[in-house]
Amino acid sequence: MAWFVAGLVLFLGTHSLRVFAEDWRTRLVETLGENMFKGLYSLTSLLGFVLLVYGFGLVRWDSPLLWVPPVAMRHVAALLMLVALVWLVATYVPHNSFKARLRHPMVLSVKVWALAHLLANGRVVDLILFGAFLLWAVLIFRASRQRDRQAAAVDASQAPQPTAASEAIPAAMEEIPAAEPGLPMARSHNAWVLLIGVGLWVALLFGGHAWLFGVSPLGL
Repeated sequence: MAWFVAGLVLFLGTHSLRVFAEDWRTRLVETLGENMFKGLYSLTSLLGFVLLVYGFGLVRWDSPLLWVPPVAMRHVAALLMLVALVWLVATYVPHNSFKARLRHPMVLSVKVWALAHLLANGRVVDLILFGAFLLWAVLIFRASRQRDRQAAAVDASQAPQPTAASEAIPAAMEEIPAAEPGLPMARSHNAWVLLIGVGLWVALLFGGHAWLFGVSPLGL
């Protein structure tokens, strides 16, 4: 359990610097340089991930069972994972409306992934692992939205003030919708997001998850 907890703390801790230690992170970047900081950050994250996976494998089946989730929870979790995978793919496919609307699809994907696995698993180690990731995702999303609002406020304060000439524009002209030349491309990218996300979901559901993690999501 010690390796598992150490890996969990190390992995989530490195990904929480901007939430709990923004000033310290800024000073560290200034001291070490951006490239050195990114290198140490990546190595620390990788070490935490390796310890997390290794420790989880050691205690996975020996961890006490707190409850036995109903079979229906497997199906609920499977549907939630479809959403999580689509949002995960939206993080990496450029110019899609999922990312434009959600702003932080990766964090939301982690949140849904953690919730799905909490519903379908009942061991102590599962509660620690997925509960920690769920709490992390909630805090990160809240901090990210706060930064978005602060950035929007700064942009609004720096925007040029309307002049008398601009205020004289007829209301009818102001209501004319702006052209959206990128909309067809965004729609095509949405199709790719859905296609790849659903493809990953099907692959994991029917063999991939069992091959990677030794457990079939639907008990097949």
